[in-house]
Amino acid sequence: MLDASPHSFDRLPAAPGVGYKPQHFQDIRNDPGPVTWLEIHAENFMGDGGRPLAQLRALAERFPISVHGVGLSIGGEHPLDPDHLDRLARLVGWLNPASFSEHLAWSTHDMGFLNDLLPLPYTERTMFRVAEHIDQVQNTLGRRMLLENPSTYLAFDESDMSEIEFLSEITRRTGCGLLLDVNNVFVSATNQKTDPISYLNDFPLAAVGEIHLGGHDEDTDEHGAPLLIDSHGNPVVDPVWELYRHTIVKGGAKPTLIEWDNDVPDWPELAAEAARAQAILDEMVA
Repeated sequence: MLDASPHSFDRLPAAPGVGYKPQHFQDIRNDPGPVTWLEIHAENFMGDGGRPLAQLRALAERFPISVHGVGLSIGGEHPLDPDHLDRLARLVGWLNPASFSEHLAWSTHDMGFLNDLLPLPYTERTMFRVAEHIDQVQNTLGRRMLLENPSTYLAFDESDMSEIEFLSEITRRTGCGLLLDVNNVFVSATNQKTDPISYLNDFPLAAVGEIHLGGHDEDTDEHGAPLLIDSHGNPVVDPVWELYRHTIVKGGAKPTLIEWDNDVPDWPELAAEAARAQAILDEMVA
């Protein structure tokens, strides 16, 4: 096991960060520009050594790190995978990140793992299961986690509460924080023909420890209506930037991640997206 990271960052700065990709390692070391923190996907760094962990350790000496999980299946019907949770605890133990987050979603069925983050009905039964899993994660890691709002493409008839009500109650029961993905808000609102501003106005912003901004793909459904796919493979679109500005005005400056996981661009384009987020944050103090 690696020794603990030589520097400890208690929290993320209220400034731009980016999702770390190995092809950007030297660019980040040489000139990070407006980027002040980095996010990694936990599952990419659960090995025992090699170049990925050596590079992560070097970056952790200079930057606060946010660990974002994509494989716990917080909303799954079955108990959390103890081996996966142990690997996550080992990573968090030596890295000592400034933040840890996971998705409000499920990705396991029986003994299989589905390569997707699937939505949940908002019911008391789901609430109990998700809260139980979050308690297990927080107790195992010895830290508060953030729960991310999902991107959705449909609504469940069996839901008996809104997503906002569900997230608010989860934070009350478990003490977890929230990760607000503004692109997910826009995607879900477009797909379900709801108002993203009303959603953000009702969102418990005081519980938000991190914001995500990312891109999406545009398509149409079988009726010709707009259908947005949360792809993380494009620049942030102008309507999402405006929703982000609304969020910052209402809730104050927050750590803000540019999330770009597919068709990853060269560093200057990614840094330019971070600079745009910084410009909006700067408006708060102008």
